[in-house]
Amino acid sequence: MKLSDLKHVLVVGAGQMGRGIAQVCAQSGYLVTLSDADWATATAGRDRIIHQLDALVGKGRLTGAAAAETAQRLTASTVADAAKSAQLVIEAVSEDLVVKRRLFETLDATTPRDAILASNTSSISITELAGFTSRPDHVVGMHFMNPVPVMKLVEVVTGLRTSDATAALVTDLAGHLGKTVVRSQDRPGFIVNRILIPMLNEACFALQDGVACIEDIDLAIQHGLNHPMGPLRLADLIGLDTVLAIALVLYRDFSDSKYRPAPVLRSLVAAGQLGHKSDCGFYVYNDGKVQGPNPAITRLRG
Repeated sequence: MKLSDLKHVLVVGAGQMGRGIAQVCAQSGYLVTLSDADWATATAGRDRIIHQLDALVGKGRLTGAAAAETAQRLTASTVADAAKSAQLVIEAVSEDLVVKRRLFETLDATTPRDAILASNTSSISITELAGFTSRPDHVVGMHFMNPVPVMKLVEVVTGLRTSDATAALVTDLAGHLGKTVVRSQDRPGFIVNRILIPMLNEACFALQDGVACIEDIDLAIQHGLNHPMGPLRLADLIGLDTVLAIALVLYRDFSDSKYRPAPVLRSLVAAGQLGHKSDCGFYVYNDGKVQGPNPAITRLRG
């Protein structure tokens, strides 16, 4: 399949990443089906994308006509109903191998035989995911950055049996979406998260070791290294459960103690304080805005 033949994209997972991927694909002219385990969740995800488009119109970043056309290209459905006609599937479900295995087995059984199955995984082996299908040459990694409509990078990750044609198509698609593409071999964490997650994890260790308070750690990295936000704030934005899941993959696959997740990170996830999406992580949030550091961990101040 050539990029010119691609008309229909199925995005599986109506969370933050899935919605962002669906939005940029629809804005680039593709017919997009956003799906989830049930129709209600998928529909709610589509409604949130439309709300985001309306917000862009209000800010003067998108015309009303463009927003309306994008909304018309977006539909919501269950995976079972949408898979039958998908040419390209981009999965953006939770960073859990068991969940992804179940999904890839389902997609392999229900999508057309020539459909490409792409994963937005942050760290899980593409070769391993491909092994859950009967078409490993059609399985590829397509790792978008969060938030997808804003961030320019896509990592294209090739598994051991990913075909050149499959890699070329998703590379061309990412370029058509206005993204900068880098190619990564199928190694734990790929490029970005192999470098990023240890940094975020080290910030967690610095916090619990009393090196500095939450705000000063973030201010030091933000202004000392010219990052757009500090590592603890970024971890909250990514989702602490996702950060922990990636850290555990690195720790397991490299068998190296330098990747050991910080206890404070494990504790926050165990408490259900996952960051921005749960209104509490290293910071407390209200309507998406930071209200201050999480009082439950301020005792870790140096």
